Amino acid sequence: MPQGYLSFVLHAHLPYVRHPEHEYFLEESWFFEALTETYIPLLSMMDDFERDHIDFRLTMSLTPPLISMMTDGLLQERYIRHINKLIELAHKEVGRTHTQFEFNRTAHMYLHKFEQCRRVFEQKHNRNIVSGFKHFQDIGKLEIITCGATHGFLPLLRPSHEAVRAQIEMAVRHYTEHFGRAPRGIWLPECGYYEGLDEILANFGIRFFFVDSHGIINASSRPKYGLYAPLYCPSGVAAFGRDMESSKQVWSAREGYPGDFEYRDFYRDIGFDLDFEYIKPYIHNDGIRIMTGIKYHKITGKTENKAPYNPHAAWKKTADHAGDFTFKRQKQVEYLFEIMKRPPIIVAPYDAELFGHWWYEGIDWLNLVIRKITCDQKAVKLTTPWEYLTIFPKNQVAYPSESSWGNKGYAEVWCNNSNDWIYRHIHEAAWRMTEYARKYPNPDDNLKCALNQMARELMLLQSSDWAFIMNSGTMVEYAVKRTKEHIWRFNKLYEDIKNLRLDMSFLAELEWKDNIFPNMDYRIYS
Repeated sequence: MPQGYLSFVLHAHLPYVRHPEHEYFLEESWFFEALTETYIPLLSMMDDFERDHIDFRLTMSLTPPLISMMTDGLLQERYIRHINKLIELAHKEVGRTHTQFEFNRTAHMYLHKFEQCRRVFEQKHNRNIVSGFKHFQDIGKLEIITCGATHGFLPLLRPSHEAVRAQIEMAVRHYTEHFGRAPRGIWLPECGYYEGLDEILANFGIRFFFVDSHGIINASSRPKYGLYAPLYCPSGVAAFGRDMESSKQVWSAREGYPGDFEYRDFYRDIGFDLDFEYIKPYIHNDGIRIMTGIKYHKITGKTENKAPYNPHAAWKKTADHAGDFTFKRQKQVEYLFEIMKRPPIIVAPYDAELFGHWWYEGIDWLNLVIRKITCDQKAVKLTTPWEYLTIFPKNQVAYPSESSWGNKGYAEVWCNNSNDWIYRHIHEAAWRMTEYARKYPNPDDNLKCALNQMARELMLLQSSDWAFIMNSGTMVEYAVKRTKEHIWRFNKLYEDIKNLRLDMSFLAELEWKDNIFPNMDYRIYS
């Protein structure tokens, strides 16, 4: 038996951004960039592990909005258009930089990666990469967990018990539709937990969830093993705490690996650097300069005169950092094992888009860490939370404290003077939804469609992403617009039903635009 276990947990989420009413929509690029830089490369990494017989373990949330976008035919078609344009641009860049060796090698790297993304997406997985992730779950290497239906921050939805319950129930139903079995674990949106939430999870068969470190440290009873063993809530659902030491080494741009000067700079992009007429076909149709994903410079410290990026030097640095991370986990496990007298579990959760998108070399680093832990040492073993619970089923019982993994650790990110105005509307809509779900248990077909669309609009309104964006100060106009649109659409449907005057053309338009959860059943709010 190893001296300890390491569980990588990748939280994969994006807000539901789909605009069929526009041929090109700027915010849809969030999804396309994430596919190219994070999700397809992660899947390719797992393909390589399978080819090389690497007995890896990963845990990964795929949230319902992200799965819905990954399996949407319109967005799949638009991604092909997006990646084809990137390949065309990369070909042009190979030609443009042919006399500049330091840039030309990087242009060739992008061309190769973009072409590989298209092959994996279109040829290997027939545009549906969810099926690829499902394969690795089916063979026992990847534990896919769910999340709130639309990533609603559950502690702030609490005034309506039905709203919290519906976020969980819809997530479980959606997961089961796509993966053929119910989820065993959940990533609570923003790690937002409050006492009693675990009872709702237990009602839907969820067996474990995650909290930030202070959620365990400040539990109702002092945790005997600190962060390095789960706590069982009285409901029987296990809570795993984030290990700050391993997390900070990776996510911190100042103290962690991503800030190394050899790594690629995220912000310097040819979409802003090159001549407008040259780059015009590859930016937004309205002429707005945007990130293309092709970047030629490394971090080089806090200077504007960035040095050229060297992919080989960056890869060597990922090997150094992978070795450092592995060594430190070995020492950490040895120390903890001596104190605990049982193998600890180190839970290392990250936003999935840290790897590949924000930290370009992050997937190379993760690849090397997994290979080193699997092949080069025996003290630490990769595991999933579910596997750990099957090996160590006896654990301390206590309630974690109310907490989140947001700034300052509680709810301030999602409720402050930049975004607190949204909650009176969210709560009123949730109460109205429950009112109608109880009032109309057996509606006719048209009324049923309207009630289901009300539930979709409410869930889209509840997404924590809009409050987060308002707080962050970037793309605020879009977040406010989306929030107000869902409020207005919900309330119009409510009033139309109340006044017995359904506008079927309006309803059809909403079903076309906000088509998340085709199998929605509004009675989950009853």
